[in-house]
Amino acid sequence: MANFSKSGGHRFTVDVYQNAHLPEGGREVDAIVTVTATGGGSTATMPLGSLVPHQSPSSHGLRPAEPDAAVVLMVDCSGSMDYPPTKMRNARAATAAAIDTLRDGVAFAVVAGTHQAKEAYPGGGRLALADATTRQQAKEALRRLTPGGGTAIGTWLRLADRLLDSSEAPIRHGILLTDGRNEHEEPDALRASLEHCAGRFTCDARGVGTDWEVKEVTAIASALLGTADIVADPAGLAADFTRMMETAMGKEVADVALRLWTPQGAEVKFLKQVAPALETLTERRVEVGPRIGDYPTGSWGDESRDYHLCVRVPAAAVGEEMLAARVSLVLPTPDGSSPRVLAQGLVRAIWTDDLAASTSINAQVAHYTGQAELARYIQEGLDLRRSGDLDGATAKLGRAVQLANRSGNADTAKLLAKVVDVVDAATGTVRLKAKVTAEAQMTLETRSTKTVRVKK
Repeated sequence: MANFSKSGGHRFTVDVYQNAHLPEGGREVDAIVTVTATGGGSTATMPLGSLVPHQSPSSHGLRPAEPDAAVVLMVDCSGSMDYPPTKMRNARAATAAAIDTLRDGVAFAVVAGTHQAKEAYPGGGRLALADATTRQQAKEALRRLTPGGGTAIGTWLRLADRLLDSSEAPIRHGILLTDGRNEHEEPDALRASLEHCAGRFTCDARGVGTDWEVKEVTAIASALLGTADIVADPAGLAADFTRMMETAMGKEVADVALRLWTPQGAEVKFLKQVAPALETLTERRVEVGPRIGDYPTGSWGDESRDYHLCVRVPAAAVGEEMLAARVSLVLPTPDGSSPRVLAQGLVRAIWTDDLAASTSINAQVAHYTGQAELARYIQEGLDLRRSGDLDGATAKLGRAVQLANRSGNADTAKLLAKVVDVVDAATGTVRLKAKVTAEAQMTLETRSTKTVRVKK
């Protein structure tokens, strides 16, 4: 089932995969909702600083168009970035590479982060518009960055938010790099900053080296609907920053929400993004009407994402049928009127006494249930290993190996093999490695939520 609409150059579709059949009295309906955006690139193929007519003679009848994207790069400049010195040098080079990837006309700024946040470029509480001159000026400013001081990431995010708020650009994005723990502000301060910034801009977060806290970095990316990853070797920062910026430049539709309507007596048990990475959205629901809630999805380029929806419906007798949920993709309108519906799909429930029909699990639902289980076993296994419960860790990580093998998640299987010796992947028989590098453990933990797509 698919429904679609266009926004700008993008065509959005919603496809629903489910087994709609329930046994008599059955109440839980599961569905995988695939949202796909295609046909973008209308702005990516021309400079955002394209000129439009204007009557001012001083501009020779032309003025720059308003930017449709704004980016703030937050660079860790704490004292630990000097150990070894190559770390800071690579951070400067990576940020320079990201700046070179900016399209003409994109609004941007660089923030130097320590125990306080400072504007490294352009300064004055404003953003610069990317062109050959401003890119060169920004790279010169990067050369003046020197490590020193502590780490208070909440202040970096607050400054990024103020800078981005000065722009009318619909696409607002942050890129954050840190090499250490958030030791110079209280955890509540960082949480408050994340709550303040959520929904205002998206942010990708990267940890460089192995002295940072995985749960802090992934929490930042999760709250701000971005990606998180480890760059263990600082030499890999430039390539990673370039990829991140290229992805950010491909975003063309902002503030898209997944809207769920459920009938009287039904309720949403959970909504999770399950591909390309796991992300729980249940608690992010914003009520917008009777039995209607919106869930933020951030900005979109040409891409596809899968969501697992579980709805609890009233029990019914054999032969009855109902609409369990209506799934819509909506975009806010500039004047605040009713949002535009980009695409829509339906989730159904049909009660049957056919045992084979009611007990069959949809392939997509089964696959992503296994992927979520895989991530959970990895996290639990690593936590048990850190606490010294080696038997518990072996059991959990063994189950993770089994699930990775079963689902074809080869990337996760390779990461697990750096933490455990695999005796039999099919049965999940493993032995904990006596020595595991911090890089191997942190990489597995950071990437445990990355999923492999189901073959439809």
